[in-house]
Amino acid sequence: MTTRLLPLSALLLGSLFLLTAGGINGLVLPIRGSNEGFSAFSLGLLGTGWATGYVLGCLFTPRLVSGVGHIRAFGTLAATAAIVVLLSSMFPNPWAWIPLRAISGFCFAGAAMIVESWLSEEVDASIRGQVFGTYAMINLIGSTGGQMILIGADVSGHWYFMLAAIFYCLALIPTAISANRAPAPLFEVKLNIPRLWHNSPVAVFAALMIGVSNGAFGTLAAVYGNNIGLGMTSIVLFCSVPVLAGALCQIPVGKASDRFDRRKVLVFLSLVAISAETAFLITAPESGIQNILIGSLLGAAIFAMYPIVLAHANDYAEAGQSLQISGGLLMFFGFGSVVGPFFGGAALSVVGPLALFWTMICAHVLIVIFSIWRISQRVSATTDAKALFQAIPLARTSTPETEVLADRQQS
Repeated sequence: MTTRLLPLSALLLGSLFLLTAGGINGLVLPIRGSNEGFSAFSLGLLGTGWATGYVLGCLFTPRLVSGVGHIRAFGTLAATAAIVVLLSSMFPNPWAWIPLRAISGFCFAGAAMIVESWLSEEVDASIRGQVFGTYAMINLIGSTGGQMILIGADVSGHWYFMLAAIFYCLALIPTAISANRAPAPLFEVKLNIPRLWHNSPVAVFAALMIGVSNGAFGTLAAVYGNNIGLGMTSIVLFCSVPVLAGALCQIPVGKASDRFDRRKVLVFLSLVAISAETAFLITAPESGIQNILIGSLLGAAIFAMYPIVLAHANDYAEAGQSLQISGGLLMFFGFGSVVGPFFGGAALSVVGPLALFWTMICAHVLIVIFSIWRISQRVSATTDAKALFQAIPLARTSTPETEVLADRQQS
């Protein structure tokens, strides 16, 4: 197995560096901005900017690649992302950081799509499952590992901005010197809203609401931790441990959804999330341990939801539609990720740190209400008719090319 993966090592290593850079950059900005006295609303707009750029990157990178090729496009995007991080260090101002964060999201999405398309092209049918599993593991290690680097860190200077820029530049090297042939054209998202809605109203609505919830948490969890007085180590763990909990829960939750109505599993996860969010609101925990424990329960629920939604949509997909449906749902998740940090940041500015969880509760209550209504309107897919559940990298760092790689594994 190791021997067969060796030719792909350059691409996997480039992906690891890319995700590590994203993990560092995504956490250092809200913490540094909070220390600089930025308002919670402006910090929320960082997440809105990132998500906006990320969605645009998913939509327009295929056109960029078709014009200049994969290697040149990847090099341009990775270098631009490094420049943006350094500019953020030079100009610690929220109104500079917001557009820079949007550019960063565009570059990150585009670079990730190119690496993933390269992987999907190089994967042999006999090792598709192992390659996709390895990529998912690297996705998790890179994004959470980048955050873990900040444990005990002092983010008042330029050091961690430079470190993120270094990792973006390191991501450029393996693909630049790789002898692998350039892949086929990238998958372009076809956003057909009527078809998506007809296929599965629950999937569309839930993907949007999960984007609102997860986008708010991913952007503002560090702001919440900083505002209630947690130390740097506790903030890092509060942001990263829930992600790990969600990753660990994907497989058991997926097996449950294969046996039962996936919508009921989604409702159950939403209720678990609401319970954890209510626990934050009632207890207002102040210690790092309390926040991390409740946050782990919250993460186990919210970061396991999107694969269930994707599997449910694919249960009703017609032949040849799975990639269009997957790409479309990812766009709706992205739209939610634009909205969530905006309203979450505004709520934090007005109400205080716990407003983050009010924002998330609203999204999850709506999922519960809508899903229960749809359960009464449509019979669940039979077990034999269900699509194969696929644990996927977290949607916040997934692109349409991730869906291509996942689809090839199942074929």
